[in-house]
Amino acid sequence: MISAAQLKAARALLGIDQRQLAEASGLSLPTIQRMEASESTVRGNVDSLVKLTEALAALGIELIGTGASSQGGGRGVRLKT
Repeated sequence: MISAAQLKAARALLGIDQRQLAEASGLSLPTIQRMEASESTVRGNVDSLVKLTEALAALGIELIGTGASSQGGGRGVRLKT
């Protein structure tokens, strides 16, 4: 699962806008906008969520889930090393 805050943070780390993420993921710009407008967990069909997370991974983003190894202990994102 990915939260709207993680999605926004991932874009910020990469220095890309919503349109660039849409192109990288093969999703439409309105889909990315809707995902980022979610109140907490991003909602969408499974195919769209897979495309999104795969695109972020290919761009160098590692999603940190709740309970994953992280200094702060919460959800987040980081650039892959």
